[in-house]
Amino acid sequence: MAAVGIAAPGSSRKRRARGRRSLSAGSGLALGATMIWFSLLVLIPLAAVLISAADLGVGGFWDVVTQPQTLAALRLTVVESLGVTVLNIVMGTALAWVLVRDRFWGKRLVDVVIDVPFALPTIVAGLVLLSLYGPSSPLGLNIANTRIAVFLALAFVTLPFVVRTVQPVLESLERDVEEAAASLGASRLMTFRRVILPSLVPAIVAGAALAFARAISEYGSLVLLSGNLQYRTEVASVRIYGFNQDGNRASASAIAAILLVVALLVIVALDVIQRRLARRGD
Repeated sequence: MAAVGIAAPGSSRKRRARGRRSLSAGSGLALGATMIWFSLLVLIPLAAVLISAADLGVGGFWDVVTQPQTLAALRLTVVESLGVTVLNIVMGTALAWVLVRDRFWGKRLVDVVIDVPFALPTIVAGLVLLSLYGPSSPLGLNIANTRIAVFLALAFVTLPFVVRTVQPVLESLERDVEEAAASLGASRLMTFRRVILPSLVPAIVAGAALAFARAISEYGSLVLLSGNLQYRTEVASVRIYGFNQDGNRASASAIAAILLVVALLVIVALDVIQRRLARRGD
């Protein structure tokens, strides 16, 4: 009678060790080069901003960020950016759907125009919006120097992010699954909610995170259209620029640090929401 073999205690460790692949010399060199480049572009500048803000001390930092003008700028920036992000989630997803699933005259032109905010310098975008919605508006709509102007400018520069992240995912979805759901009696709404939307959620969240991060840091498109009125249309980026122009680099860094923390919190929150929705879909 053949005895049942029992694995030696170290055999599983050996298998795990063999399963781990060590980096080759070329991969290690590439990883080191990319991390150095990433550190020079991102990590070191971020650390420099945080160190500069820390020079104020806790009391000085608190005094800067709680100034009424600074609070008004931060509040306007965060609220408008959140509103624009919600709008982009809805309209960006709808626009991506139309471009992928529908056929209409001028579709290719619309697909190209969506990328215009990516290509235009932001100051040019501000000039375009001012020409269309400023005092000399051909439409008779003068919203310059208002909060609506801030919202419009942010919506203009952030719209492509959700569209371009959702569009490739929609194109890759197999129609067979939708047809199978329909054959089983599922309505279009149920098919979208239970079959299509779970696949789109990661892309929507990624696009929303990119749109929000761009919105809270936007400067160029707002300079001409919003008027930068204190306590009314001045955003955080303009406040940072003002401090920097006055030679107060530490105060500018303090506001930048707040924006960085807000961006990270929103991105983490979006990631948590995406994970929970993914679990429900499963």
